[in-house]
Amino acid sequence: MKSSCSRAIRRCKEINVSFFPYESQVFTLDVPDAFFCCYSETDGKDAIMEAMAEQIVTLCATLEENPGVRYKSKPLDNASKLAELVENKLENYYKIDEKSQIKGKTHSQLLIIDRGFDPVSTVLHELTFQAMAYDLLPIENDTYKYKTDGPSGKEREAILEEEDELWVKIRHKHIADVLEEIPKLLKEVSSKRKATEGKLSLSNLAQLMKKMPHFRKQITKQVVHLNIAEDCMSKFKSSIEKLCKTEQDLALGTDAEGQKVKDSMRVLLPVLLNKNHDSYDKIRAILLYIFSTNGTTQENLDKLIQNVQIESDSDMIKNWKYLGVPVVVSSASQQRRQSRKDRSSEETFQLSRWTPVIKDVMEDAIENKLDSKEWPYCSQCPAAWNGSGAVSARQKSKTSYLDDRKSGSKLIVFVIGGITYSEMRSAYEVSQAYKSCEVIIGSTHILTPRRLLDDVKMLNKPKDTVCIKDEEKL
Repeated sequence: MKSSCSRAIRRCKEINVSFFPYESQVFTLDVPDAFFCCYSETDGKDAIMEAMAEQIVTLCATLEENPGVRYKSKPLDNASKLAELVENKLENYYKIDEKSQIKGKTHSQLLIIDRGFDPVSTVLHELTFQAMAYDLLPIENDTYKYKTDGPSGKEREAILEEEDELWVKIRHKHIADVLEEIPKLLKEVSSKRKATEGKLSLSNLAQLMKKMPHFRKQITKQVVHLNIAEDCMSKFKSSIEKLCKTEQDLALGTDAEGQKVKDSMRVLLPVLLNKNHDSYDKIRAILLYIFSTNGTTQENLDKLIQNVQIESDSDMIKNWKYLGVPVVVSSASQQRRQSRKDRSSEETFQLSRWTPVIKDVMEDAIENKLDSKEWPYCSQCPAAWNGSGAVSARQKSKTSYLDDRKSGSKLIVFVIGGITYSEMRSAYEVSQAYKSCEVIIGSTHILTPRRLLDDVKMLNKPKDTVCIKDEEKL
């Protein structure tokens, strides 16, 4: 047995993997409780920071990268602390690697960011397939439950995973495109055998699967995603559609025609008065209003909470202050809206005009446009990313230097406190646009708006009243 194995195995290498590859370009540390430890005022932050730094180093080691480490300097200091820890541990790791050689900085960057850098993307209703499904449907542990033969049919389960090629193909598409694409695929399969006639329906597809065992697996996948899409649209049509317009107008400060929103409160009120919206949706709308004005007065906030009757959940709004997000401010101290890239020329749906801030950051990092004061380095900047090209330009032309920077380089983005599905999508979109630089995004965990609001609500509670699942790790 040993001799046969030795002939087949060329080399053995031990890899410490303390992270979870969630998708091809997404990883998590699987420590959702880090949100409470990092953003509440209780003890435990130092221990979780140390643990996260160790985990991030194992990611870099697995990728065989020693990246230049940068962090967002404001509004909190979590990112700077974690960046320092990661840089120190990277230095120690590569001093004692298997070859006992010091590994220099590679052509990669690691950006570390606090969750409060973009609160809008965490509460906005997204209409791309994956983000919409996880927001509106009860998908737990990536498992979707559905029935193929109507309400009385047998319940089935489907796991949404990388091995599902159709899921990977359509998960980042807008729901309108998904609803157009899946029926086309189904009709292609059914037309090959002419097994169905007339209007395509889920019941017809169930019969088709019985008649065509060879195509059963292929059709099952398509039926699953058609079910998900139809479930999403059912929720959307019932209450979310009108809500989305309000959210987009508040988030961007302009309407679909590009006209500036002059009175955000007038935009918000119809949502608060609509009885079809539950308290979570109203809280999300109130938060977008607050984010759009960089905070509101205490008097105004109290009125909003009282009128919507969300006193018991008011901490879902107030506790954003722990993430460094302005919630209550004096009227005189309200700040201007954060300037954003002009994407008016990009084709998009009217109810999906918002672009996650992290996409701007990714693009600016690759194009070397990040402000060094806002995004300081914890270490010596790799020559290929230092902006001026001062080190490499002595030997190479500018064209050669840019090619060298992008060839095989990686941009790793880590967010403390969870990432959204729309932010995950941004990593793929930027990688596609800048083909020679792969963007990898990760976080402590992956969040949905409802789960995040529940977590924010607990930030001012004593630690012993909060369920810390992995306390032994902290």
